[in-house]
Amino acid sequence: MKEYSVVGKSLPRIDGVAKATGEAKYTADLELPGMLHGKILRSPYPHAKILNIDTSKAQRLRGVRAVITGKDTAGKTIGWIPELPQTMDELGLAMDKVRYTGDAMAAVAAIDEEEALEALNLIRVDYEELPAVFDPVEAMRPDAPKIHDVEHNICHKILLNFGDTEKGFKESDHVREDRFITQKRYHCAMEPRASIASIDSSGKLTIWATLQSTYFFRRDLAKLLDLPERMVRVIRPYIGGGFGGKHEVLPLDFCAALLSKKSGKPVKILHTREEDLIASRQKHPSIVEVKTGVKKDGIFVASEVKAVFDTGAYAAFAPIVVYMGGGYLSLVYRMPNIRYEGYCVYTNKSIASAHRGFGNQQTRFAVESQIDMIAEDLGLDPVEIRLKNVTQPGDITPCKYKITTNGLAECIQKAAEKSGWKEKRGKMQGNQGIGIACTGYVVSARALVPHDSSAAFVKLDENGTVTLIAGAVDIGQGSDTTLSQIVAEELGIALEDVRMMAPDTEMSPIDLGSYASRVTFISGNAAREAAKDAKQQLFEAVAGKLEANIEDLEARDRRIYVKGSPEKGISFIDAVLTSQFSGKPILGRGYYDPPTEMPNPITGDGNVSATYSFGATVAEVKVDKETGKVRILKMTAAQDVGFAINPQACEGQIEGSIADSLGQTLYEEVIEEEGNVLNPTLLDYRIPRASEMPEVECILVETLDPEGPFGAKGMSEATAVPPVPAIANAIYDAVGVRIKELPITPQKILKALEEKGGGKR
Repeated sequence: MKEYSVVGKSLPRIDGVAKATGEAKYTADLELPGMLHGKILRSPYPHAKILNIDTSKAQRLRGVRAVITGKDTAGKTIGWIPELPQTMDELGLAMDKVRYTGDAMAAVAAIDEEEALEALNLIRVDYEELPAVFDPVEAMRPDAPKIHDVEHNICHKILLNFGDTEKGFKESDHVREDRFITQKRYHCAMEPRASIASIDSSGKLTIWATLQSTYFFRRDLAKLLDLPERMVRVIRPYIGGGFGGKHEVLPLDFCAALLSKKSGKPVKILHTREEDLIASRQKHPSIVEVKTGVKKDGIFVASEVKAVFDTGAYAAFAPIVVYMGGGYLSLVYRMPNIRYEGYCVYTNKSIASAHRGFGNQQTRFAVESQIDMIAEDLGLDPVEIRLKNVTQPGDITPCKYKITTNGLAECIQKAAEKSGWKEKRGKMQGNQGIGIACTGYVVSARALVPHDSSAAFVKLDENGTVTLIAGAVDIGQGSDTTLSQIVAEELGIALEDVRMMAPDTEMSPIDLGSYASRVTFISGNAAREAAKDAKQQLFEAVAGKLEANIEDLEARDRRIYVKGSPEKGISFIDAVLTSQFSGKPILGRGYYDPPTEMPNPITGDGNVSATYSFGATVAEVKVDKETGKVRILKMTAAQDVGFAINPQACEGQIEGSIADSLGQTLYEEVIEEEGNVLNPTLLDYRIPRASEMPEVECILVETLDPEGPFGAKGMSEATAVPPVPAIANAIYDAVGVRIKELPITPQKILKALEEKGGGKR
């Protein structure tokens, strides 16, 4: 492998000092002259008609500068898939009726938060309560209350049918059916949603917001406000975590903008933690039924999966989540016959949307748990059955995913070896157990718009520094550092020589944002192309001075020199000055749109990603049979990263995914009763503490993907998928009970042990 100077090195994050010292400014930290504070009035009912809203008393309050209701809006709706008009269902403010407890109906802007809250209490709303439905299966019944104008409250359904599953089951030696349930989760980012909007005298809006995509955010906010996109400027300050929860325009963004327009002043709206938990976005709960047919030697033959996703009151990302929940089914293991029936269903509950794992985590929990059950039925080792069936480089899955590089087999083998699988599986004492699970994931996804592109500019400055201008959004994953390393390597300079501008739609080129593990791969390729373009211009400027052909020049160690003759060269700064003094300031341009396809709207097939990421995780646990409490002893995670641009950052993503997965598996759940969230604070919403983190061993498997920058793939979301079923499988190995519903609480374990008669199998 080629020896690099900057990429492939564990270098510190470029934003690390600013964040550690408090220098970094988040949206909530920003103040504008004359700024007002906004608050939103939310529905106390899960389903009701709005008969009348009286804001007269609120408007007369001394400190109030603006009040808005649905009547002040343009009545536009947004959603993620314009081709599915029934999913374009979300207004800036509810107009005719509310659909969940927390639905936004009105907003005020006042001189301070206290005055704004007092104004909310003065708004009077007349409602007509409507019947509500809270269970997705009940919601699909013909007589269920109608939430939107769709049949059986089905927001979207998809059928993927490849091969002949009926024939496959007949040819199978063993067929197994199981049902699994996953819970609703809150993203629980450290920073709740926040927004500051300011409309100037020309009618142009500038908004600072916590978001993962300036591109989609501007598109949807402009539509809600009935403004041309050129009249909306979006600036992204530092962001305190996203995990999929900061993609969409929320009522606070829309209300801040409309209140600013009405008041003529900047308006800030911040979610409290309770508001954020109830009224932002959450992870889809699901019911997943899996039927799998195998040969007696463990070779997979056929699979049928039915998944019902509860999307809550509005569609949001649900159509993509339900599609990807099925698309991933053939990515990890070879399965010639697959049928997937997926539904996203409206209920009168808080809204579910994109969350790390994006449909994959729900179905993978079910599939990976059942694989262990099948292995036991057949007397096979869980590692052995997986290795028999893994996809390989060059495979084309039934839904037409083209697998190029694939390190899954190596990931399984290395994770098993490092964890001591052979010595521990079924042999651990003291109610300890070990389990494994695998994953496959996209590295970008052409499923939202016809392109999946990113662009970047690289500006060379006369002081020897380089400015990277890109629209990629760092939500905590460290992508600013990764992109800067790519640029530094290509230009032959040091990481500290690169400065990256925060995304700003007024100046940054196109980038779709942070989702689908796309930033290193898509934005990284764009940044590298921009650096290559700048380097080519630099070489052209100094080739004559060095009496060399352009193709004979090399950039390294802050110098431009002739290959094979490093003494014959010029410093990077002097090279830049040479170009500038000749009247050619250098601005490199780069663009990348991967060779992928939009999925077929009828069959669902199509190669949505240019490459795919794979991984395997082994969990070791100890279960207290007296209390049902689970302690995670160790996690061994092997991940196909293509090439580790920053190994330390890759390991950090794995460790973060483990922490995230502990919550998903053992603790976290948004508890709702009759549409009301019963645990809307972090006192009651249980998340893992630092003291509960186990030892984590990270294994980076490098496959050098030909399409990725320096061979890199995205990997951060993939690492969050296998720990959940791996822990569930380890619990079974420890005490012999299979829990099929998340979270796996002590109560569920104790109940299962009691039903089993106690003791290990």
